[in-house]
Amino acid sequence: MNVPGDLRYTKDHEWVKLLADGKTALVGITDFAQSELGDIVFVELKAEGTVLKEQEIFGTVEAVKTVADLFAPVAGAVLEVNPALDSAETVNQDPYGEGWMVKLRVDDPSALDALMDAAAYTEMIGG
Repeated sequence: MNVPGDLRYTKDHEWVKLLADGKTALVGITDFAQSELGDIVFVELKAEGTVLKEQEIFGTVEAVKTVADLFAPVAGAVLEVNPALDSAETVNQDPYGEGWMVKLRVDDPSALDALMDAAAYTEMIGG
């Protein structure tokens, strides 16, 4: 299972990458999550401009066998929804790259410190 060391992780299998400006982050689902879901056929996300509270649902991922909610790892506003997800299989092919879900303006960047690092996430998923 691929668990990049430069990301933070949630118990709900989302990842967060704080960008160079220190207040913008990309959010997606982990390699573990996409492999457990199977073939992803549809992704529905909140619109740009939506303000999210921590742990608020910001979208759903529909796979052949199930539908899963996506939870905001930190509070913030949706700046951008990934247009590449019109092809939902992008999430299966590249969950940490082209398969990111949303770009957030993070209300409190220090909130990322409360999320798991790669070692803790790997331990949680039994890696």
